[in-house]
Amino acid sequence: MTIKRHFLLFILFASIFSPITGCATLPNVSETIDESPATQKPRQIVSSKGLLSPQKSKAVMERLKRSVDPTDILERHTAVVESITDSPLTKGNRVTLLSDGQATYAAMFKLLQNAKDHINLESYIIEDDETGRKFADLLLQKQAGGVQVNIIFDSVGSMKTPASFFQRLRNSGVQVVEFNPVNPLNAQGNWELTQRDHRKILIVDGTVAIIGGINISKVYSSNPLKRKRNVKAPIHWRDTDIQINGPAVAEFQKLFLDTWMQQKGPKLSGRTYFPDHKEEGNALVRVIGSTPGEFNRIPFIVYVSAISFAEHSIHMTNSYFMPDGQTVKALGDAAGRGVDVKIILPGTTDSILALHAQRYYYSGLLKSGVKVYEHSTSLLHAKTAVIDKVWSTVGSTNMDYLSLLHNDEVNAIVLSREFAVEMENMFIKDLSNSRQIHGDEWKKRPCLQKAREWFVNLFVRWL
Repeated sequence: MTIKRHFLLFILFASIFSPITGCATLPNVSETIDESPATQKPRQIVSSKGLLSPQKSKAVMERLKRSVDPTDILERHTAVVESITDSPLTKGNRVTLLSDGQATYAAMFKLLQNAKDHINLESYIIEDDETGRKFADLLLQKQAGGVQVNIIFDSVGSMKTPASFFQRLRNSGVQVVEFNPVNPLNAQGNWELTQRDHRKILIVDGTVAIIGGINISKVYSSNPLKRKRNVKAPIHWRDTDIQINGPAVAEFQKLFLDTWMQQKGPKLSGRTYFPDHKEEGNALVRVIGSTPGEFNRIPFIVYVSAISFAEHSIHMTNSYFMPDGQTVKALGDAAGRGVDVKIILPGTTDSILALHAQRYYYSGLLKSGVKVYEHSTSLLHAKTAVIDKVWSTVGSTNMDYLSLLHNDEVNAIVLSREFAVEMENMFIKDLSNSRQIHGDEWKKRPCLQKAREWFVNLFVRWL
């Protein structure tokens, strides 16, 4: 969001004094793919009752494979992911697609109102506006009613929010942790100026979670129809979250509690953070979390390997698209082997620098056969993809160096033909509100525009 993108000088300063910014690089995904175990090995799937036998795991994957056209995304890609993360592939999940802030907030408030034991909220931005205060009032009400509320907010993302906003919560018993405070004297763990908590996670009673790209801010509460009728109306932020019920929620809980512990938050006890789960649906879900470091860039490896194994279609939306060379090559190679590669990117943005940097990559992508679109009716903030009509991801990870190298991020990988159909329908709707960038037309853009794109791209690692 704006506060992140308008701190360019802040991040440039960090690049001088932070060893992570200057030295970290992204892992070589080709090596990871080459070193992954043989695809004949049965996938390891966890149910609500524990690890399935190899025979049962194989049967689950075979049923899924029969529901779609043949694709390596279900075998070779899954083998790669299992080689780099301990997060299991869980069965028995119900995944609900939440398109835009209004749907997400409605789902969140319903869950909060029904909370009985605890509420864990982790968000990059929590603003002191009408939306933030509505959340705060409900959280205070639940805390007063005996539900323990725990909050993690990012120090940079929520920099505009006054300390009094969070102190009001603390005074009523809500436990609040500021992630990696800007002031190093207030830091509770290892202090890195560029390390930010970019996750957006809500967990209620350990049984249901909502994750995606939506922060706590009024910009997500606007109605896109009002913007179409009146250009003076607030710009609509187009974003995506998902609600997950089932065994996968325990993996989100682990990420939240790990961050709480690393930031030396108050002791959490007396609550049932890991209740017994029952199967709620048919979706296979894997939770992908990351923290800074060259060898823990799991969302990056997941994205590049999924693109590399795609056989039919790659339909992606991303809000800050400044990809590394491996991602660009994987997308181009996919288009070259006949995969339908479509990417929807912002046409309206909260950062003109990010827009210039994003457009720097169009020429190469278009030349390789990738179809590029810019969303024209809203500010696109979603980070989603659906591949081969069976593999989907929704989360907080942008295709930029801040997300891929420095931030704490979280995505959910969903293997489900039914959910992929919903994702495809959402993508088609976004396409209808986007304009396609054509190669011949793009070549004719003014030289000044080309120069701006080239110059801004020199600083792409800090945007």
